[in-house]
Amino acid sequence: MGHGTMNLMEEVIWIGGVIIITFFAVKMSSWLIKRAFARAATKMKMDPTNYSFLKNTINFFVVVAGILFLFNKIPEFKRIGSAMLTGAAILTAAIGFAAQQSVANIISGIFIIMFKPFRVSDNVILPDANRGVVEDITLRHTVIRDPENRSIIVPNTTINSSTIINSTFADQPACAFVEVGIGYAVDIDKAMALMREEAMKHPFLIDNRNKEQVEAETPVVVVRVLELGDFAIKLRAWAWAANSGNAFELKCDLLKAIKERFDKEGIEIPYPSQNILLKQG
Repeated sequence: MGHGTMNLMEEVIWIGGVIIITFFAVKMSSWLIKRAFARAATKMKMDPTNYSFLKNTINFFVVVAGILFLFNKIPEFKRIGSAMLTGAAILTAAIGFAAQQSVANIISGIFIIMFKPFRVSDNVILPDANRGVVEDITLRHTVIRDPENRSIIVPNTTINSSTIINSTFADQPACAFVEVGIGYAVDIDKAMALMREEAMKHPFLIDNRNKEQVEAETPVVVVRVLELGDFAIKLRAWAWAANSGNAFELKCDLLKAIKERFDKEGIEIPYPSQNILLKQG
């Protein structure tokens, strides 16, 4: 009785000790990796994606090592392992089937880190129209924070095989399409000039013209007739900003500014209307 109690107590102590040691090992490895990364980030121009994935990978193996140690040290766990190995063929097939997706996600995560279609802090748009900022890349999932502050958790295999719009890749300039409809009786040239004037006032506007366009005196903001619609002439202004975030604000501000300017200048922005003809037999 006493001997059995002592064995049980020893097992509980071992389990508790391994859990505590594993916990602190995970914390310590995360701290060491973060410290090493902070020192090397400036010199080697490393990005946060590498740190995040490396931290998750090492922590995963630390936890696995702790579990394997418990299985090897505790007799009851050994017996459980032996019983599981009795049906080795079935177990192997089951684990292989269950692990297929996990292994695929891990491999996809490695490909994401290697080829960098996106990185932590990049602004991406997914095929289902969900969008947000990449917060983390784990062994199995990519975590994206959307504009409503919700977490979108996407399996690495899914995001690795999808067509993604990366709005911040290499910090490229972005173009805002500002579209406004005017009435058919309006002076088109005047409306286009007013749209260009309002765009030129915005602080986020940049000159994205190449050398040939500058020499040809192409306007910084190009405005063209896009469509002769059923009830309005649609105009579009091409306004460039330094990044996608600035381009979005630029577009929103210009829509407001152009509407106020058109109201002041007496330029009509029409709405859908229908003419009804009544015939008497």
